[in-house]
Amino acid sequence: MDYCDLAPGHPIHGPYHDLEYGLPQTADDVLLERLSLEIMQAGLTWELVLRRREGLRAAFDDFHVESVAAYGEEARGRLLADPRIIRNRRKVDAIVENARRMLELRPEYGSLHGWLAAQHPLDLAGWVRVMKRRFVFMGPEVCREFLVSLGWLPGAHRPNCPVYERLAAMAPPWLALSRP
Repeated sequence: MDYCDLAPGHPIHGPYHDLEYGLPQTADDVLLERLSLEIMQAGLTWELVLRRREGLRAAFDDFHVESVAAYGEEARGRLLADPRIIRNRRKVDAIVENARRMLELRPEYGSLHGWLAAQHPLDLAGWVRVMKRRFVFMGPEVCREFLVSLGWLPGAHRPNCPVYERLAAMAPPWLALSRP
């Protein structure tokens, strides 16, 4: 069973599958949130992460990149004491560090989206290499799911999934690679 089978009608997975998964995004705050959710999911279930999403948004200032990048030890302590989130120091530290690294991209690329576009097209192995060089907590699964969730790599939806047609109309980056 894949996500297109599991999600429809599910109170937690359904809205994410139908309205977000695989759809291209450009705003840095949205991209930081998506990257952070994938980091938080490592070793856990996606349902748990989605159930904690509102708490994560509140705890991480709606994933406002500049705010998260400015977090110091006091903010990290606050996060690690917050029962609304997944309290893992390595994951929290990775999110803060990745926000800082996103800011470092702005002078040259304008945004994380600009940087991703400059790397495209790559296969999964290529993406993992460049993501590991630029960001932290970038294992192959975190990297793959982050990029699939944003339309940089294929696999979010099967061609017979009702969301696929809507997604294809948005011309996600991976679709251009599959056309002759």
